Amino acid sequence: MNEKIDFVAVARRYESLPPGPKAELRRAGKPEDLALIPAFYRLLPGIQTNPQWHRTVFFLPFVHHADKALNLGQQLHKSGISEERLFQVLRSTAPNDLIQLRRLVQQAEPSADWAQLGPMLYFWNEQNKRRLVEDYFTPIKDKEPQS
Repeated sequence: MNEKIDFVAVARRYESLPPGPKAELRRAGKPEDLALIPAFYRLLPGIQTNPQWHRTVFFLPFVHHADKALNLGQQLHKSGISEERLFQVLRSTAPNDLIQLRRLVQQAEPSADWAQLGPMLYFWNEQNKRRLVEDYFTPIKDKEPQS
């Protein structure tokens, strides 16, 4: 795969879907369930789907796009998600790790920059799990006040 994926465009395409297809995607219990949902294919027209897309789209109903938002780990920390729950994600194997992470995301209701979050989910692996935990413990810098 040599071409760069525009995850922000996919997030915006999701936002433009009618309520019915959005609800279909939201009801998926695990990433592979998306393979049986027509809205999944409407969301990704002309794209060869794979388990990586299942993982990514699994989170679209629960994470809105916001340019330059805090990373997901920092937002989970800011939302009061406990360390113990985050480490359960780290210790779990697929697909339970993603199912547990989605539960945390549903509780935290974060907005994320899909240019960052998309690749993390698409290429989900042990390294990205650790990065999520490291981000959780990274202090949040206050933004400069705007005049």
